Amino acid sequence: MTTTTTSSVLKKDVSKTSPVWEIGKGSTPRPCIWMQAGVTTKKNCTHYHDCTGCKYDAAMEKAAAAGKHLTWQEAMRRQPGSRRICRHAMTGRADMRTCPMNYNCDRCAFDQMLEDALTPARGHEPVTTTRVKGFDLAGGYYFHSGHTWAAIDSGGVIRVGMDDFSFKVLGGPDGFDLPLVGQELNLARAGWGIRRKHNQADVRSPVNGVITRVNETVRSRPDLSQDHPYGDGWLFTVHNADIKGAVKDLMDDETSIAWLDNDVTTLEQMIEEITGPLAADGGVLQRDVFGGLPALGWDRLTRTFL
Repeated sequence: MTTTTTSSVLKKDVSKTSPVWEIGKGSTPRPCIWMQAGVTTKKNCTHYHDCTGCKYDAAMEKAAAAGKHLTWQEAMRRQPGSRRICRHAMTGRADMRTCPMNYNCDRCAFDQMLEDALTPARGHEPVTTTRVKGFDLAGGYYFHSGHTWAAIDSGGVIRVGMDDFSFKVLGGPDGFDLPLVGQELNLARAGWGIRRKHNQADVRSPVNGVITRVNETVRSRPDLSQDHPYGDGWLFTVHNADIKGAVKDLMDDETSIAWLDNDVTTLEQMIEEITGPLAADGGVLQRDVFGGLPALGWDRLTRTFL
């Protein structure tokens, strides 16, 4: 970072960027699978299409077993062939396709393949990022004060990564010390590490849960997280039986803006201690603040923000 860059201030406005293809739950209503099958008339999904842990689904299954109404599978079997849509297409986890197995999902190779392999890699939706003084926040994500995020994908998969601020401040990482599949994470405790040359730091987990998949691409291309922190730069996925409980203490779209604004102000004050007062006519810090101004100190930056 040049002297000119460090003496410029951050933008004072909060603006919306164009939609990008990112990961997140989005804001579009998701019709419940029972509604799509025609068993119930109006019911939007509130459980991210994770039917196995949904109380509404359990109650509907119980009522169907008692003969009060059809199961959603039986209702779909009564549809014309062209309308017998795969349950994964109904929930948005797969492209449009008809069911070839008469809704016997436990015997369907596609169903098993998607559950075992494809689901953790999906969840991309067009979302909008909010720019706060030059740093981006992804809409529909949940943020932890340690500059990590959790996003709930279709099927109840919780995806985890680090935010745009962390990478713009610390610069592109040389590598991550990522957890192993099956490892348990604890909220606000060190969950993985980030490395840059001889510097390293622990990063706090935004959620509790068990690791179900690690982004192997990021292992070999750590710069991907800096370039696409809310997209292909995700780090791993987590399973937690209580999806809503896992993110209830994190910051949503509204509260995360004020939090990030405050952290940018703190960063601005740290820079002023070294460079003197910043200009008053606006400006945006370039990526890799630490690389341009190492006097800020890696340990101090990571202790303050991570």
